[in-house]
Amino acid sequence: MGIINDGFSTTIAFAEDADVQMKEKELTPPGVEGGGANDTSTMRNTAWRTRQPKSLKTLGDASLTVAYDPAVYDEIVDMVNVNQVITITFPNAETLVFWGWLDQFTPGSMKEGEQPTADITIIASNQNDSGVEVAPVET
Repeated sequence: MGIINDGFSTTIAFAEDADVQMKEKELTPPGVEGGGANDTSTMRNTAWRTRQPKSLKTLGDASLTVAYDPAVYDEIVDMVNVNQVITITFPNAETLVFWGWLDQFTPGSMKEGEQPTADITIIASNQNDSGVEVAPVET
């Protein structure tokens, strides 16, 4: 197993609208966090507070900047708050597949001589539409 030396080209796909015309310019995959410490100190500790890791993990937000055509604005709005399978494909063809939703779509300013872009935030739900917990999968 090696490392990727270039982030080009990392892409994202939405199960609800795989054909939406957005092209990735930058993509930040979701991180993982443990949620901090559980305090396990008691009155029987003698010098140190004790802690243990929590049991559950959180798949953080993903963010991306995309080029888009304002003509597909309605398609993008239709995906906001729709829980769905999201697939990030890395340059080495590895994928990260998780359940989540497009939470925020923020168009950038429109300027002469510049491509229209928007910033997107995706929140991982880690559960399908039946409420069943589904872990992210890397393939």
